[in-house]
Amino acid sequence: MNFEALRQRVQRAELVVAVRVEKTRSSWFTLSTAWRAGWTPLRIITVGLAGGFLAGRLEPTGLGAKVQGARWLQMIGSVSNLVASTQAAFASMQASEAADTAEEAADKVDEATSAPARSPTPAPAPAAPATARAEPAVPRQPQPAEAATDLSER
Repeated sequence: MNFEALRQRVQRAELVVAVRVEKTRSSWFTLSTAWRAGWTPLRIITVGLAGGFLAGRLEPTGLGAKVQGARWLQMIGSVSNLVASTQAAFASMQASEAADTAEEAADKVDEATSAPARSPTPAPAPAAPATARAEPAVPRQPQPAEAATDLSER
């Protein structure tokens, strides 16, 4: 194969990977939504009672039961940690997507604010009475949004 054919194969493979990643994200989101919706309080209690009953019925009595019980608790703790780390990874993925969206929105706002604003000319202010004293202009403090973007809407 020549170089150009290899390059085209790589581009096609990258496109396939991108499409599959998007489909996986969509499927994962659907699965996580259905999983969370499926765990109602009644189902949680039912599964806990059934699991406790099965653990009690399957273990022999005596000293071996105490050891086995400790192993069950260790397994439950391990599964719990696995579920928690999976949820944390999913939340991290959602946060990075939200950050990307926020960054895109900020870019759009920057583009919109960098364009010259066309506003009608303000009407002239009424003349101040002669008896009023002219005080020196005190610069006002910028609003938090103005300070953060170094833009002033004065």
